[in-house]
Amino acid sequence: MTAPLSSSPPLIAPSDLESWILQQDDDVIVVNKPGWVVCHPSKQGPWSSLVGALREHLGADILHLVSRLDRETSGVVVVARHPAAARRLQMAMQNRQVEKTYLALLTGELKEKISVTVPLIRDTASPVAIKRRVASVGEMGAETAETSFAPLATAGGFTLAQIRPLTGRTHQIRVHAAHLGHAIVGDKLYGPDPLLYLEFVEQGWTSRHAALLPLSRQALHAARIRFLEPGLGDFTAPALPDLVEFAREKMGLDLAKVWSATEHKPGAEV
Repeated sequence: MTAPLSSSPPLIAPSDLESWILQQDDDVIVVNKPGWVVCHPSKQGPWSSLVGALREHLGADILHLVSRLDRETSGVVVVARHPAAARRLQMAMQNRQVEKTYLALLTGELKEKISVTVPLIRDTASPVAIKRRVASVGEMGAETAETSFAPLATAGGFTLAQIRPLTGRTHQIRVHAAHLGHAIVGDKLYGPDPLLYLEFVEQGWTSRHAALLPLSRQALHAARIRFLEPGLGDFTAPALPDLVEFAREKMGLDLAKVWSATEHKPGAEV
């Protein structure tokens, strides 16, 4: 799916949706969501959101989002088809019986693995209401957050990183990446200027975006969700063409080859 010129959710074609499906059975439907697709129902009709399109595709009145991603983040999304499956999977998520692995393209060259353990809080001073920031020591209302970053390859002033969030705070990976000085490529909110986010909402993609952002969406991909309880599932999603093309053109890197050669066994250190 190509980048939209405006901030309105693009409509999903039925044939495209079918190509995104990774697994489908009586309990779940698992999708490799492209960037630009919103997960939650939209006012613009069922084919403007992932869950709405899946309802139409399956002829289902109700589906249950077990995992979800920011609009511009691509990758694995797990949707339960009935309440019993939703309860089992959501309970596993709440009890941290799940491992999540992301791939990201970062600005700058991260040289070694690092774990970030700084707490997060809403940035009330920002003109962007959804923005988070790293909290000061002892700041009231801060939430603990931990993210592990491991560089897989560096070239051309960028890093391909494997990331594991050990907590699940809003925008956690993006804030921690920016805190390291290695913001995610294409991030309008935590990259070079948070006003780029507001400008995109109000005006769509502009020449200022093109000048400041090397990619039209944030280069973050949910590559794997593994539930630790036997039988609940282990789902992986290949990186999508826009990230593969960026890695090839800007880094001279075969992203898919690097990822497939990476040791990412369940429970292994990255």
